[in-house]
Amino acid sequence: MTDWHRIFGLALTDLFTNTKYQVELEKDLSIQQQFLDVVIIEQAAGPPLTPVPEGLENLAKHNLLTYKSFQETLNPWALKELVGHYTTYRKLVSPDLNHLRPEEEFRLYAASTRYPANLDKLLTKTQAGVYEVECCHPIRVLVLSQFPETPNNAFWQLFSAKEEKVRYGGEHYQWKQSDLNSLLNQLFESYHLEGIVMSYTVDDYVREYTKAHLQYLAPEDVLSRFSPDQRLQGLSPDEVLQRFSPEEIEAYLTKLKSQRSH
Repeated sequence: MTDWHRIFGLALTDLFTNTKYQVELEKDLSIQQQFLDVVIIEQAAGPPLTPVPEGLENLAKHNLLTYKSFQETLNPWALKELVGHYTTYRKLVSPDLNHLRPEEEFRLYAASTRYPANLDKLLTKTQAGVYEVECCHPIRVLVLSQFPETPNNAFWQLFSAKEEKVRYGGEHYQWKQSDLNSLLNQLFESYHLEGIVMSYTVDDYVREYTKAHLQYLAPEDVLSRFSPDQRLQGLSPDEVLQRFSPEEIEAYLTKLKSQRSH
């Protein structure tokens, strides 16, 4: 079975690269190894996250996130479990039980690819894809398949399980760690293995990304990838000769005649 949580978590580490936030995956919260999917921790130094995907505005010092892929259901039990993780985590990061860190230093997030219809009566919509729910503690619910296709939401689109949105995410999300952009390949392969048709492939992504960023490459870097014959394809003799002076052309013709005479 596809490890969607691992892919999502690793991608989040890329999203927060070079920011003031540190991402920890599968945080062990007990001796019995009860794992919380992701913790995003604000560091003392570093720039803020930019651009900010919708729903992640006003991050706290400690941000606890649970994730449900398109195969899973975000239900009341999952929310209660998240609150349980929060109480345990808050104890772990506090000096002692008599001096717990303030509640405002913590925020809870539940990211779900699909809209959790079973929570419909509990959710309050604040904007497209963003909902609030009270479950002993405020929780922000992020429905990844509902976010609008805007550059700052490109990260969410990758996990939307909708081809047109995944395509948009692949074209617009800027990977920060070069060794993690291979996750995109795993993402497409995972969708395929799970029976979701993705006519858009990694090769399509690489081709479109390269085309969109050609202007940032020096001409010599682009031309170095092609042989002389490939560079001349489509050019007429007149177009080629216009790039040389009469003296250069004459010298070349003289050289050719000399070679043939020998």
